Amino acid sequence: MTAPASTLLQRVTGWFGGLPGKAADVLPVRVGGTEYRQSSSTPASVLGFDQALLWVVVALLAWGLVMVYSASIAMPDNPRFANYASTHFLTRHMMYLVVGFVAALLAFQVPMALWERVAPWLFIVALLMLVAVLIPGVGKVVNGARRWLSIGPVGFQPSEVAKFAVLIYAADYMVRKMEVKERFFRAVLPMGAAVAIVGVLLLAEPDMGAFMVVAVIAMGILFLGGVNARMFFLIAGVLVGAFALMIASSPWRRERVFAYLDPFSEQHALGKGYQLSHSLIAIGRGEVFGVGLGGSVEKLHWLPEAHTDFLMAVIGEEFGLLGVVALIVLFLWMTRRIMHIGRQAIALDRVFAGLVAQGVAIWIGFQAFINMGVNLGALPTKGLTLPLMSFGGSAILMNLVALAVVLRVDYENKLLMRGGRV
Repeated sequence: MTAPASTLLQRVTGWFGGLPGKAADVLPVRVGGTEYRQSSSTPASVLGFDQALLWVVVALLAWGLVMVYSASIAMPDNPRFANYASTHFLTRHMMYLVVGFVAALLAFQVPMALWERVAPWLFIVALLMLVAVLIPGVGKVVNGARRWLSIGPVGFQPSEVAKFAVLIYAADYMVRKMEVKERFFRAVLPMGAAVAIVGVLLLAEPDMGAFMVVAVIAMGILFLGGVNARMFFLIAGVLVGAFALMIASSPWRRERVFAYLDPFSEQHALGKGYQLSHSLIAIGRGEVFGVGLGGSVEKLHWLPEAHTDFLMAVIGEEFGLLGVVALIVLFLWMTRRIMHIGRQAIALDRVFAGLVAQGVAIWIGFQAFINMGVNLGALPTKGLTLPLMSFGGSAILMNLVALAVVLRVDYENKLLMRGGRV
């Protein structure tokens, strides 16, 4: 093997399994009842990062790829997509996965200390992108909403960048304000103002779903960062009141809520309740074991957005109750695992890294909860995709980048516990 090839092989090995072999003996670290210590019998590759988490993510991505193809295979029969091949959305989704994997690989190389330094600048870039998307001729209008920036033949949603930017910024902000976190005007109010600015820009698109996710991420990080209960409940009350006011002041949002309460009524079945009613029909058809992969009827132009917002309904129809339960368990396990990585980082006195990991858990878990609730009729219809699975390039890209950062947090945790340096 040539010298350059040998060097490249060693570097790749270091990325995915390698931890420095020069670690000194260190005291054991106890986190949540589990003791972590250096052991000569444990291979370094096992200690590289959380491989179980990686394989669950890969399983969700693979399942999502199959379901996007299944849900979109009949779309060329629609005159709107008459020029598309039956594999159009499959090939696009595969391309997004490849781009997302490359971006995730690059994100994994970035130390958490660097993410902490660039957090304010990343937040400013996200704000500029949210402003740019509102400029006529720059932002792309789809279905009456101006949410996309055109990058060649591909559309990109700045709201997905905003979720990640707010997460990183909120974690950095709490570390900087740790000494005054009990004081409302010096700790909570500035962060609230930053989220409000992002919210105004998102609601101008309009994208209330993304604003909900951003607000929950910021509020969750403030709470986990140590803001006292009184201030937390005050913030929660203000947010709930703000969302209630937005719904009450918007006729089409009010109609969505009323349609959710009775989607099969004559008034709503062909209007705002159409998607929800057909989602429930799809899940009902699946019964316990489903109708089989590819056997969905609702995806044949009955259920709108079957490959994006309502992908879970197709899963319910084709895989039945067992498929839905398996999906819920996978997301629940993944969220809990990421929270554990965050707690581990905080136990190692790496507060920023821990808050970032826990923020990703809040983001993925909350968005999955909302999407599943909408598909099952437990929540009003909201335009949020199922993380890692629904069709959509910008969402897949930012989900994979966020999860790569979590794996980086876990990698650095294990490195420190073996006596290495970050």
